[in-house]
Amino acid sequence: MTKILLVDDDVQIAELIDVYVKNDGYHTTMATDGEMALDLFNQESFDLIILDWMMPRMDGLEFCKRVRQTSQIPILMVSAKVGDMDKILGLTTGVDDYIIKPFNPLELMARIKALLRRSNYNRPSESSSVQAGPFLINRASHTVMMQEQTIRLTAREFEILYLLAKHKGRVYSSEEIFEAVWQEHGVGSNQTVMVHISNIREKLHAVVPHEVIIHTVWGVGYKIET
Repeated sequence: MTKILLVDDDVQIAELIDVYVKNDGYHTTMATDGEMALDLFNQESFDLIILDWMMPRMDGLEFCKRVRQTSQIPILMVSAKVGDMDKILGLTTGVDDYIIKPFNPLELMARIKALLRRSNYNRPSESSSVQAGPFLINRASHTVMMQEQTIRLTAREFEILYLLAKHKGRVYSSEEIFEAVWQEHGVGSNQTVMVHISNIREKLHAVVPHEVIIHTVWGVGYKIET
């Protein structure tokens, strides 16, 4: 059974999410603050995290940072913060998707299912490894390696890198990347994709600072050449 860690100090919202998630056959474990959630995360295995931002003791961003030190589990942030910079901050911290309160429960479930689909590491049709510069990208194990060193990417960062590496030389627009990775209509997606590309570059450059892996084709999109 798919296990979801639900982290929110608003009991009413948590119970609403819990009802919809359980109706779709998922199992939920609930936490009311980041510290409690981190304890649960370290004790059990989960497939996805639904995370509130503003919580007592440890907020959602700090919790996300702690989780990203050891895991690339999909994280969906559910927050009342509506500003573009708030969304960018969440994505930069390691969140895979972001939905604003109050939300449509059907949209919430669609986003949960999309994240779970993308986190399926064992799809036979995409189990091969591809090379991007010095990095080996393995779809089956969902890892990015350079020799013995592992580069930790979020689920969506990995999917973007894998997409570009699998189709070397092809230029993908922001809309095409968004539609392929998020599986949603890509209009207005440029900023979201740009933040993810920036995150990927930063993590790869931290290992190989002298080499550009993802190239920008100005006015068109992004590509990997070798």
